Amino acid sequence: MNPVALVCVAVLGLLLFGLGLAVSALRGRRRMLHGHPADPADLLHKVVRAQANTAEYAPMLAVLMLSLGSHPSAAWVPWAMALTTACRVLIVAGLVLGPTMARPHPLRFIGALGTYVGGVALCLALVFTLFTGP
Repeated sequence: MNPVALVCVAVLGLLLFGLGLAVSALRGRRRMLHGHPADPADLLHKVVRAQANTAEYAPMLAVLMLSLGSHPSAAWVPWAMALTTACRVLIVAGLVLGPTMARPHPLRFIGALGTYVGGVALCLALVFTLFTGP
């Protein structure tokens, strides 16, 4: 198994579960059992959206990374895994650290673009691996 794949999956998992813990802590502190304020500048709103966005992408990325990590692949694949994982961290930073989600944030844009490009590249690498074999 490729160690880069394992590290990337671990980072994605820590990101997802860390955000889940942050949502729970914020809800507990505010005594809000469900939902979040509609204000895009509210921290709970931003953390809930960051967690939801991570939950949308992290599982598929993890599957791709583990699948590719279990087979020999091109030299660029581990780099794509690492960069895509870094982009997931950037998008969370852009969502949570920005003053409001109502306006674009550069980290959010870079993170989203990197997620799309990296995700597609990993999908194509998996298809290529399927057709070329070990």
